Formats: sequence, C-alpha cells, structure tokens
Amino acid sequence: MFPCWSDGPRPTGRDVPPCAGWVGPTALLCLYGFCSTVRPIEPFLTEFLTGGDKNLTTRQVTRQVFPVWTYSSLVLLAPVLLLTDALRYKPAIVLQGLTCVTAFLLLILGSGVRSAQAAFFFYSVAMATDVAYFSYIYTLVPPGYYQRATSYVKGAVLLGNAVGSLLGQLLVSLGGVSLLWLAFLTLVFLSVALITSCFLPMPKSGLFPAGAPPAQQGASGGGTQTSERWTVPTWVQSVKTTMRRLASDCQECYSSVGVVFFCVWAATGRCGFYQVVGYVQVLWAHIQPHNASAYNGGVDAISTLTGAAGTVAVGHVSLEWSTWGELVLGGSTFLLAVALFLMDWTGSVGVSYACFFLFKTLYMPLTAICSFQIARTLPRRRYALVFGVNSLVGSVLQSVLTAIVINNTSVELSITSQFFIYSSFFAAVSLLFAIRGVYSVLRVKWRVGDHGAERTTRLPEQVSHL
Repeated sequence: MFPCWSDGPRPTGRDVPPCAGWVGPTALLCLYGFCSTVRPIEPFLTEFLTGGDKNLTTRQVTRQVFPVWTYSSLVLLAPVLLLTDALRYKPAIVLQGLTCVTAFLLLILGSGVRSAQAAFFFYSVAMATDVAYFSYIYTLVPPGYYQRATSYVKGAVLLGNAVGSLLGQLLVSLGGVSLLWLAFLTLVFLSVALITSCFLPMPKSGLFPAGAPPAQQGASGGGTQTSERWTVPTWVQSVKTTMRRLASDCQECYSSVGVVFFCVWAATGRCGFYQVVGYVQVLWAHIQPHNASAYNGGVDAISTLTGAAGTVAVGHVSLEWSTWGELVLGGSTFLLAVALFLMDWTGSVGVSYACFFLFKTLYMPLTAICSFQIARTLPRRRYALVFGVNSLVGSVLQSVLTAIVINNTSVELSITSQFFIYSSFFAAVSLLFAIRGVYSVLRVKWRVGDHGAERTTRLPEQVSHL
C-alpha cells in the first residue's frame, strides 16, 4: 500500500509495522520536513504584513497579531501532546500540513487584523504538532537505526529552513520578486508537504506501551483487548489510568536534579529563542525602515546552516557533559545575552545581523546538548513525554513574557526596550547555570579528592598487615 524499502529481510509477526524497512518512512518524512520548512516569505513576514499588500501597522502586528501564536500554542500544546500518541502520529502530521496551508491561504487572501490573527492561530496548531513529526519516526524505525534516521529527519528540516530563507533573499534582492509572490511560493511548498504526508505509513502502535485502545495501554499490561466494546465509563477509566501513568512517568523522569536542570534550560531557551525570532524583524525594521532589500533571508539562511554545523560538531566533542555541561550552558547563554544586548544597543543593521547570526548559531548546538543529555537517561517511550512537557513549560514562560513585555496595557515598551528585557532574561538564565555548573565541577573534584585521600590513608594499614 505504501512504498517500503528495507536494508534486510522483512520481519514477520503480528506486531510488525506496515512498513518494516526504515528507508521508506524516513525518506517520506524527510521530504515532508523539507517541503514544510521551505518558506521564502518567513524572513520578510513583518514587512509583508506592514507593507502595501496588507497595510497593517507595526503596532497591530506586534501587539495583536504575533501574540496570537504565543497564546494559542500554550492552549493547544497539552491536548496535542496527549492526543498525538492516541492518533498514532500520522493524523497529527497530516493536520500539521493542513493547518499550515490554511494559515498561508488566510495570509494571502485575507485582509485586516482578524484575518491575520486567524492565520496565526492555524499556524500555532501546526507548531503544536511538531512533537508528532519528531516522534513519529521512532514508531516505525528499528532501534538500531534511531541515530541515523533522527539525523536525516532533523537535517531535512534545517536544510528546508535554510533553502527557504536563501531562496527568498535571492528572489527579493536579485529577482525583484514581490513579497506576495513569495507567499504564493511558500504555499506551493506547503501543499507538496501536505500531499506527501498522506502517503506516510500508519504505525501499528505508539511510543507508549502497546495495548488495544491507546487510552487502555497503561492498564492492559501490553495485552490486546480489541474485542472489548468501548463505552463512556470504560473510556473515562482508561483516560484516568493513562493520566496516572503519565504523572508517574513525569515523577520518575524528573527525579534527577541533573535532568531537571537540562530541562530547565530547554524550556527557558525555547521561550527566549522564539520570542527573539518572532520579533527580530520588527527590530530590524526599526533600525532601518523602508528597506525592501534587507538581508533578512540571507542572515537567517547562513545562521541556520552554521547552527546545524555546530550541532553536528557538538556530537563529536569528547567532554564529560554530565560534569561540564551546565557550566558550558551558563557561559554560552551569557554570550547569547551579550549578542541580544548589542542588537538592542546598536544603530547599525549590519551589527544587528551579525549579533543575530551569533545568537542563532550558538543556540542550536546548546539545544542539542540538552537533548542528548536528557535522552541519555530516559527510556524510549518517555522521549515524547519529556520533550513535550519541556515545550509546554517553554510556552507557558513565553506567554508570561509576552503578557509582560508585549501586551502590557499600562506601559507600552519600545522594540529596543523589549530586546533589553530578552537580553536580561538570558543573562539571568546564564547566572543560574554558571552557579550550578561551578558547583557541579567542584563537587566532582571534591569527590575525587576524598577518594584519593581515602586510598592514601588505607595504604599504610595494608603495609602494616604485610
């Protein structure tokens, strides 16, 4: 029914997924990820909304349109996280493609604030289903291919992002293409992604323990109960069982202080990163207004590629991350804060571009450090849970930050003041992790020193017995 290639003989058995090979599903998912992230209009989205095509004001975009994405993501992330596994991932990915197409149709065909708000609501639905995209491959690929499949899938997303930004920059700067045509081109790539998602195989099971109905997986002990008829009471009981198991899983996952700190950085970093990326175009428009040939797309493309290269490089660094990881996060986060401060302080768009390049290039490897440190201590079935909870906490923090900085009715902060707050936010995070990192390193050194002293004191006793 679906294309399926395999590097070896096809396994047999009742629980074998419909596509036992790993190349076919991975290739389709990479194609979907690439096409869904080729969005030439994104680096120029603020200019598109405030330009002659839509005629919105900067204040409307900043305070009424962009916050819809933040608040909607907060509301949608939790139910999407719970339903993704129950829906067996593919429907969630198809929903992501459908909502992306709907969002850009509203941006192209609609007009006014309400239409733009509706577009960003659908865009938030698409962003909330990212957990389905990055977890789906683990339901079909054998564990031996996890690392390769993950690298291909994430690489396709980063490549699509870079290609989209670079394509938009070239079309605007060299081809003189209007921003409206960039929006149409983005819609074409998203439509291809939506069509591709329909051909993805449907997994036989999710990441949670296998059972008959998804909600009964926690209580079934892995057995099948397909013959049992579903009723409202049994459904409610199944939901309660699933929620108790999720609560127990969360308690076990976050029992390690080290894991908690890496999760804290993952949540706070996500909050600050999306806040900066969401409003950096407004800052650039403030520094250099009415510049249709700004190099937003080129900067975004190059920083994405260098960030991806840094992410790959981090995977080959030989370092005791459990000891030095928090100190590395603290020092690197301080550099993020400095870059944002310079972006706020400078009046040159070139300096601001360079600082954003540094910010994005540093951020991506730091997320990789957090991801593999968290994943190293978790069983496979808890990946989606922990990463989803981290995303949810990050969305909560981002909503609070948006309410204070953007939607504060008593004090209207300028865009430069907003970036000063973002810089201070990262500076506070860097201080927390620097203190924790120093403590972790000293604790290890004290422990090594104590063991050395213990061996020294025991040596004369052993000699006297001889």
